[in-house]
Amino acid sequence: MLYIIIAILIFGILVATHELGHFVAAKLSGVRVNEFAVGMGPALLKWGRGETRYSLRILPIGGFCALEGEDDDSADPRSFGRASWWKKIVILCAGAFMNFVTGVVIMAVLYAPAVGIRAEVYGGPLEGYNTENCGLLAGDRFLSVDGHRVLVYGNARFFLDRAGETIDFVVERDGQRVELKGVHLPYQERTDGEGNYTRLRGLTMTSTVDPINFPGKLGYAWKTSIDLVRTVWISLGDLVTGAVGLRDLSGPVGIVDMMGQVAANPELSPTPLDVARNFAELAALIAVNLAVMNLLPLPALDGGRVFFLVLNGVLYGLFRKKIDAKYEGYVHLAGLAALMCLMLAVTLSDVGKLFGR
Repeated sequence: MLYIIIAILIFGILVATHELGHFVAAKLSGVRVNEFAVGMGPALLKWGRGETRYSLRILPIGGFCALEGEDDDSADPRSFGRASWWKKIVILCAGAFMNFVTGVVIMAVLYAPAVGIRAEVYGGPLEGYNTENCGLLAGDRFLSVDGHRVLVYGNARFFLDRAGETIDFVVERDGQRVELKGVHLPYQERTDGEGNYTRLRGLTMTSTVDPINFPGKLGYAWKTSIDLVRTVWISLGDLVTGAVGLRDLSGPVGIVDMMGQVAANPELSPTPLDVARNFAELAALIAVNLAVMNLLPLPALDGGRVFFLVLNGVLYGLFRKKIDAKYEGYVHLAGLAALMCLMLAVTLSDVGKLFGR
């Protein structure tokens, strides 16, 4: 129950932060905001300031920002519908921007106590794999693997595992940038004589620790957040290509279960402080995930609304016509229904995985 409450609070704060982004952008753009609410359901507290009503509601599961003329045709010259196209895009994208900023802030707080940051370094060849002449030298620091920048610790191994047989590397060697093109490193299988197989490329990786100052911590928090964006895009690509399926997705039920597993694992969470840190890292991942997903050009999402704004701009420029708002509303309604069905399917899958253990 504790993990359920924590998960609800995390989701609620992140959704409220998302709506805060819309609110701030609307205010700065001169668009009328009728109400800004933290939480959902019946209001516990209401107050007004100027033209906007504010409310604190009983259910901590998000919030909303009600803009004048957002869903209907309002004659108010300060309505959302009558704002310029670029103001609409800024307001729509501001929610995702705030989610991303939240992820950066969480990571900056987590890195604040750090005195050093680990970096991946080539350790040398494995015996029996014929990789002694691959071009890498022990001590090379990985900067890029298979065309992907190494932003944070773990990137080099991750992209090495996903790469094909021929890989391009960029490394730092004795302070110099060295490019290695077309390094042939196929996977090779080995057995320990007892039928246990390992599949390796014949390389070893070690790490070094670099001292870090305050600006460096902020920079590393930024890189970590960018890496989370990249991870979300890679996951979406794997979903589209079929590399992962529905059972590999997780919704709120799966996240709560994951939190319980992390907290119960003495290696991952030996102390309550480690539990809190792991939960904060999960919150940062969810925040960045929300930012990316909301900007996808899909109906019912902010990205879908931006897509229609751009499409209508193109159509008006070419043919002096726009898509009727009624039909756009139907598309978003259908998209919302599809999204709800997907969430239901993922939730049922998560429940099935719990009972299938």
